[in-house]
Amino acid sequence: MGQYQGPVILIEPNIAATIHIDGMAHASEVTHRWMLTRDFSLMWWSQVLSQIADGVSKLALLWFVYAITGSPLKTTMIGLLQTLPPIFFGPFIGVIVDRLPKKAILIGSDVARGLLIGLIPCWVSVETFTVESLYTLTFLYGIATALFVPTLSSAVPFMVRRPQFTAANALLQSTTSLGIIIGPALSGIGIAFSGSQDVLCLNAVTYLASAACLLPIRLRSTEPAHLDSRGMKQLGHHLLEGMRYALLAHRNLLILIVLASVYTFGTGAFTTLFPVFGRNMLSLGPVEVGYLWSWLGVGLFLTSLGLIRLSAWDLRQRLSAITASCALGGMSVIALTWTQDLQVAALLLACIGVGFGAWTPIAWGIIQEVVPPGTVGRVMAVYTAIATAASMVGMSFFGWVAEAFGSTASVIGIGVVLFLLASGSVWFSQRIRFSRGENAE
Repeated sequence: MGQYQGPVILIEPNIAATIHIDGMAHASEVTHRWMLTRDFSLMWWSQVLSQIADGVSKLALLWFVYAITGSPLKTTMIGLLQTLPPIFFGPFIGVIVDRLPKKAILIGSDVARGLLIGLIPCWVSVETFTVESLYTLTFLYGIATALFVPTLSSAVPFMVRRPQFTAANALLQSTTSLGIIIGPALSGIGIAFSGSQDVLCLNAVTYLASAACLLPIRLRSTEPAHLDSRGMKQLGHHLLEGMRYALLAHRNLLILIVLASVYTFGTGAFTTLFPVFGRNMLSLGPVEVGYLWSWLGVGLFLTSLGLIRLSAWDLRQRLSAITASCALGGMSVIALTWTQDLQVAALLLACIGVGFGAWTPIAWGIIQEVVPPGTVGRVMAVYTAIATAASMVGMSFFGWVAEAFGSTASVIGIGVVLFLLASGSVWFSQRIRFSRGENAE
């Protein structure tokens, strides 16, 4: 018997061949350079600024709506309006991402978000800055973000080598962690001293600085060609090709997308409703909520650092990491209902961040390994659309639970979802191991 030859992710022979990597060679190829490449380093710094801006905006938006309406369900509208664009336009966005320059999309998205959630609130008077007008800006902001996310994930193969994919995704998630650590804390202090609208105005500068960091980036010459004159016929062909690849061609890829939907069903609800939970369960103000939210980012950041070395792990080990982190997250979410102590709550939020942190870098890395570079944008757009739809359902459902039965019931339900995801990851790991055995035979 020969040595085990790395993670065979899908049972189709042609796909298995594309990821037939020796475990020892895989580990030796992973560079020890912290930021992997010069272009990825610029992308990382841009994401740090962008994620801090997102963290500032998210708390300011949620606090503004809840302070005016007092309704958890209406507060979830902020999250819902940001999730609708990926669902409605996701597959079309995937075609755009695969066929147009990724650098231009990334820069344009950051500039658009700075205008929509930064500069426009500065131009609107306090008297006319209503919840309804904020909903409109949030929806447009969601469109810009819907363009940004699959573009970012599909750009990774053009900046780093294949053995670095999981490390690159973990580093990108570390920017999300830093955004959660720094953004809500800054936002909470700003809300307390100046108000939500002023916080949104000042935040525009951060988005524009993020766009500036992207200007020197050079993506490798393997970028796909632009759309040609065949217009809608070609668009439809590429659209169907991406959906077929994601949903029909490879069953295990579809299972991965389903599990991602379970993940976002719970985590999207928790992050959107956390200001409501903090206010109702712990009697916290905006500064304290921002403080706790920062501890969630600490947990995410620690997980991201741990995952940087995960590129050398085979698929079963990566899925085991997901199982352990989801179980920890589920226990910590439920334990949050048993404490009124701010320091204990901070520790639990850090554990919840660890629980939330393993899924995305690992799942993105699997997709980037399996899917051809010219198709990653479309597959990621389908992945994002389905996962975002599940997040929208989760936000609506748990928002209704919080309003009808109280925040405690909603939080316990989210914890149960994380335990279900841990169980699903165990089942997926067993399925992959069985498929690998069949393939070997």
